Amino acid sequence: MNLMYFTERPYRYVPEDELIKNRAYFGLSNTFFDREKGSQLYNEYLDEMVYAEEVGFDAIMLNEHHGTPFCMGAVMNVEASILARITHKARIILLGNPLPTFKNPLRVAEELATIDCISHGRLVPGWVRGAGSEQIFNNANPAYNREMFNEAHDLILAAWTRPGPFRWEGKHFNYRFINPWVRPYQKPHPPIMIPGVLSPETVVWCAEHRYPYLGLGTALPATAELWNLYGEVAAKQGYEAGSENFGYLQHVVVAETEEKAEELGKAHLFGGGQGAFSRPEHTLPPGYNSKEATKRLARTMTAGSGGFLGVSAEQLGRSQSTDEPENLQRVADSTRKRMARGEVTIEEAKQAVYRAYPKAVAGLQIIAGTPKSVIPKLRTILEVLRPGTLGFFQSQGPVSFEDRMTSIRLLGQEVLPAVREIGKELGLADAFEREPGQRPYTPGATRAQLVSLKAMRA
Repeated sequence: MNLMYFTERPYRYVPEDELIKNRAYFGLSNTFFDREKGSQLYNEYLDEMVYAEEVGFDAIMLNEHHGTPFCMGAVMNVEASILARITHKARIILLGNPLPTFKNPLRVAEELATIDCISHGRLVPGWVRGAGSEQIFNNANPAYNREMFNEAHDLILAAWTRPGPFRWEGKHFNYRFINPWVRPYQKPHPPIMIPGVLSPETVVWCAEHRYPYLGLGTALPATAELWNLYGEVAAKQGYEAGSENFGYLQHVVVAETEEKAEELGKAHLFGGGQGAFSRPEHTLPPGYNSKEATKRLARTMTAGSGGFLGVSAEQLGRSQSTDEPENLQRVADSTRKRMARGEVTIEEAKQAVYRAYPKAVAGLQIIAGTPKSVIPKLRTILEVLRPGTLGFFQSQGPVSFEDRMTSIRLLGQEVLPAVREIGKELGLADAFEREPGQRPYTPGATRAQLVSLKAMRA
């Protein structure tokens, strides 16, 4: 298995009351940024990643967001270039560059090739369409998002693999002269991995390109549904999909005691958690998502899920009717609306947010505990989804550097060895052990089982 460490690198000193008043992370005034604290955090995050490599993580994952204290990784490639020099063995997995927001994808190709050379071939680039708020921050037209993503992807691969110089005449990008001198260390190009949040179009595209798909902490039943969709497309493409084609990112925080772990686990919900990444008007701008993708997201917004990157029942216009006596996601969405009308206090809003914690834990959206208690829950994730790559998502919110390093230490000492043994028991090969798309599929044959929802019910 490929086990990777991930943190959003949040700015941890934003007053929670201000996030609640703003009803989201995105759009909060940058007057709350303190340069001394920001400098401290950047260096702490680099130290965390170096330590993650030391304790046994196979890879370090970075991501990119703009204009938000939720993630300070606005220039992810700069962080990756530093890690390329100060780490030695861990793969550097970028999930990923928001291609539709870049006006110059050729520059992205050059930056990534440089990182791959500095790291001696440890780069794993991944590309994303970018959250809805990314389109707003970068002044990108969301209606052309997928078109620009596809063309930028093709252009970067051409820059890496085609002898130059050559011209590029596309719909969105035009170059008279493409001849990047620095090309990737890995040949023909670095392995590529693509993350996603339940978009069927992205899953189909990944399967067609034989790229591993990494689910970003999405609900297990919906994720399993997309795994099977990937498998169907793979079979049509003539190959057998397996664990090497899949990865999953999971919120995991570990402490010496269950009480401390619960405290740290609740920090995932700080300011509203990832469901408060952005307000409705910034989350799904017109033209950004297909109708099918939006419907799929709406079906999966369960109580206590918290949504993902601002995608919640409120944004999706989900019906407020429910058979549950208290739907916590509905309560949280209703609270945001009432906050906007001045009908609820900040303290009442906080209570609504943190009431979701038990549901999030029960649904495995958050795994927090001692090593002994988290390992069985991680086994469930592995048995259900069978991913070859598993990402450990460090806690958000005002969690101290000491507590974060303790979590990394305990993961390395006790959790990672146990997870590796479970992976061996389940036969989970990652994309670096077994190249995705290389196992032929015989038409009419029974496909290998990709997921097991029975494990979730056990």
